[in-house]
Amino acid sequence: MTFRTSRPFPPLILDDVRGAQKMLSGVARTTGMEGSRHLSSLVGAPVHFKCENLQRTGSFKLRGAYVRIAGLSPVERAAGVVAASAGNHAQGVALASSLLGVRSTVFMPVGAPLPKVAATREYGAEVRLHGHVVDETLAAAQEYAEETGAVFIHPFDHPDIIAGQGTVGLEILEQCPEVRTIVVGVGGGGLAAGIAVAVKALRPDVRVVGVQAAGAAAFPPSLSAGHPVALGSVQTMADGIKVGRPGDLTFPLVQELVDEIRTVSEDELSSALLLCLERAKMVVEPAGASPVAALLSDPESFRGPVVAVLSGGNMDPLLMQRVLTHGMVAAGRYLGLRLRLTDRPGALAAMLATLSVADANVLDISHVRTDPRLGLTEAEVELHLETKGPEHCEEVASALRAAGYLVRT
Repeated sequence: MTFRTSRPFPPLILDDVRGAQKMLSGVARTTGMEGSRHLSSLVGAPVHFKCENLQRTGSFKLRGAYVRIAGLSPVERAAGVVAASAGNHAQGVALASSLLGVRSTVFMPVGAPLPKVAATREYGAEVRLHGHVVDETLAAAQEYAEETGAVFIHPFDHPDIIAGQGTVGLEILEQCPEVRTIVVGVGGGGLAAGIAVAVKALRPDVRVVGVQAAGAAAFPPSLSAGHPVALGSVQTMADGIKVGRPGDLTFPLVQELVDEIRTVSEDELSSALLLCLERAKMVVEPAGASPVAALLSDPESFRGPVVAVLSGGNMDPLLMQRVLTHGMVAAGRYLGLRLRLTDRPGALAAMLATLSVADANVLDISHVRTDPRLGLTEAEVELHLETKGPEHCEEVASALRAAGYLVRT
């Protein structure tokens, strides 16, 4: 996904963020702060979640979208607004437009999750499905803006958008004045830049750490080059931070004010989602869980108290099912294996008895007797088991081997 802007803007200052906060009063929720005892024990200092997953529309995006649209002139409002998004920005623009009485058109990819498409329509936008990747959707939205005069609402690279997102930083300082580190997911950089502008102006001692998915980490090479660099391709489950190039406005702010950019793997994102659900009872999308993934990957490197921004909770149920399964595999909670046994009455029951003694729960079993690769007296069994962790996985495999089974994982 590549976004560009060529229009010069004045630098963003704290007063812009404070102005946005006043504008959002009664519109955006002041989302709560929840402590995490598990992460606190790992970090060795208090860790709190800033719960933007509980914001209206399910993410922080409403903040910037409302400030941007509210700042339009009467003539611009009359022309309507247009946006391109696969989810969170779409919903933020749709609701903000409805609240302000502005007509909105949102272009979404053909394969966008149905719940997000439905929610965007319910918030009042006209949804147009176009393209199979967001780059194609973006091009269609920009063409529509040129043809109709509608104002294009950029997802991150505009001062009003950045100022709106920066109100998250003001709330963090108000709710947790003792904070020493703020960890936030980074895509195009709007949220990180806004938070850093607010926080560094008031508390320059607070460390701001940005987190990117390893498969969509455009900021590290851009920071090395000293200017925004577009990635050749991006691949990550975290669609909220799946951006191939930093913004022209967000890049210098992140470069100057964000102390560090870290990357996390897909396995780490999956494990973070599982922790949020199991330990914090929080439904969080992969992008929103990226700060948690960073904390889990190297907890002792963060100075506390720490605030991790859970930036969104718009999780497609089908993706959630796949991601949580992946997270359980990464955490050693699932074990898949194949083994061969003698094809005789009672053989399968005996193998299951071994698993029962090992305290492994069978989730799925496939019993094959007719494969030409098998001998006349052989059968192959493929098993998917629920286990209690990596050590238990090894105990189960060892128990099967001790019982005389040839085990392949």
